[in-house]
Amino acid sequence: MQKLEGRIFNVVQDNIEKLKKLFPEVFTENKVDLDKLRLALGENVEKEKERYEFTWNGKTEAIQLAQKQTTGTLRPARDKSSSWDISKNLYIEGDNLEVIRILQNSYRNKIKLIYIDPPYNTGNDFIYNDDFRDNMKNYREIIEEGSKSNPETNGRFHTDWLNMIYPRLKIARNLLKDDGFIFISIDDTEVTNLKKVCDEIFGEENFLANIIWQKKTSPDARTTFSTAHDYILVYSKNIEYAKDNINALPFDEERQKSYSNPDNDPRGEWASVDLTGQVGRAPKSQFYTIKSPSGKLFPPPEGRCWALAEKTFYDLVKDNRIWFGKEGTSRPRLKKFLSEAEGTRPWTWWDNKSSGHNQEGNKELKKLFNDDLLFDNPKPTKLLKKILQITTNPNEEEYILDFFGGSSSTADAIMQLNSEDGGNRRFIIIQLPESLMEKGNDFKAASVGLKRGYKTISEIGMERIRLAGKKIINEKEGNVATNLDFGFKVFRLDDTNLKLWDEESYNLEKNLLDLVEPLKEGRSQEDVVYEILLKYGIDLTVPIEEKIIAEKTVFSVGMGYLLICLERDLTLKHIKEMAKQQPARIVFYDEGFKDDTVRTNAQQILKRYGVEDIRVI
Repeated sequence: MQKLEGRIFNVVQDNIEKLKKLFPEVFTENKVDLDKLRLALGENVEKEKERYEFTWNGKTEAIQLAQKQTTGTLRPARDKSSSWDISKNLYIEGDNLEVIRILQNSYRNKIKLIYIDPPYNTGNDFIYNDDFRDNMKNYREIIEEGSKSNPETNGRFHTDWLNMIYPRLKIARNLLKDDGFIFISIDDTEVTNLKKVCDEIFGEENFLANIIWQKKTSPDARTTFSTAHDYILVYSKNIEYAKDNINALPFDEERQKSYSNPDNDPRGEWASVDLTGQVGRAPKSQFYTIKSPSGKLFPPPEGRCWALAEKTFYDLVKDNRIWFGKEGTSRPRLKKFLSEAEGTRPWTWWDNKSSGHNQEGNKELKKLFNDDLLFDNPKPTKLLKKILQITTNPNEEEYILDFFGGSSSTADAIMQLNSEDGGNRRFIIIQLPESLMEKGNDFKAASVGLKRGYKTISEIGMERIRLAGKKIINEKEGNVATNLDFGFKVFRLDDTNLKLWDEESYNLEKNLLDLVEPLKEGRSQEDVVYEILLKYGIDLTVPIEEKIIAEKTVFSVGMGYLLICLERDLTLKHIKEMAKQQPARIVFYDEGFKDDTVRTNAQQILKRYGVEDIRVI
């Protein structure tokens, strides 16, 4: 029986395996021969000592942080969740670096869209102070002692921000599907540095846009130059897939006003467009005289031709797609139906009318929380819905990740859009349970939150999702599609549930007492079950059923795909009854068998029933 590995996803080993597939000849005794690799790459190797690169103090450690494995886990928090048994949405409390590192096994290459609104590094923002040696310990200190801002007077102002953002983006790329996208909001303070970091991590060739979002409606008279915009950097994981996965945007209200139906066409509203084109190299078939229903003749305008060949034109006349005006005397125009319109291609200028603005985001939040503003300038859902429309498909079950969750605007936007187009988008929101007490004196919004009884930012974020879901249901008067998901499963970051998987156990000999009771104090079997799911790389929203098989508690995961039994004194009778369920995988406690004979024979019995993947912890 194999031991289930306690650490999650070895990035370095994964890179080595990829390299082996491409260049097997550069490996000698399982080590990379750099000289052979240089030969394999030919002239594409940089030999000059002086070269263009973007670097800063601590970059090497930031790269190592992204590669570091973790023994941390995510523990279920049913009491904070909403519709636990049926929801496929996730809300995770914890340091986002550790959380996305943990998610790599289960969600690597599975996220369609990542949207983040990280700290802009304006001086008051909290900047994560990561610790390469023990980031879990660092996380606990943040929870206990509070967070620290990054003032401009700090001599490492930009450096600290870069060391924070780099490893998070590096891991984020691993989570994206090949046809996935990442959108990052930022302002002037770090946009230049962020662009360089993203070019390095995602590749310059995968840069799609630097969107200018008009976040304000009027200038600020107190400043020399009033800042009216933020930036949104856009990258694809693979530009080849991106070309076919950028959606056109639906027409806005202003554009839709240009459509009407003066002839009561059963195909609905339409707008007419010019039917002429530039002469250029137009064939003779595009030079002809058109006779209108009134008998009026229309040759092509001087210096132009008709955009369609004569036969095609008269086919469209028969199909009632040519408009000669109400009296049938006007120059012919082509009817374009709203129902057939593909929409407009996104461009890089997003005005506040079509994409929302700061005050709109504030109003949305105040409307949910009885006129209380619990966050300063949350992103408007109109902006986020626009991003979702460009990158996601309502007919697919796609995951959207936001690991700087804040007020949960992203989750709100996803639920709104799903209710509008019947989509099946799922969200994963990650937010540090940052104490409002730490912000109370500095931020008016935090003070309001404290008065309302909220202790952390994550509590406000979760409550917003609940209230936003109720608002949608009320506005629809309960008439919502059955597939819509307004719930969420809550998990919280913690160190491993098992003593033998604790970080220190990898450096010390196993304590014999740990074999007697491997579970840490205060941890449940359900905690361990979800930790096993993460080690195996199974989706956290997969259905889990607790069964009694031969008087032993067994967790059946994914309709029996995986069985987990964390009971003691297992006999061959118990093993045989579990084997009859014919799972693909099964996991036991290492010391859960009654004796060595049972342990040895258990493997034979399970294999006889077709169970090949047998693990112990």
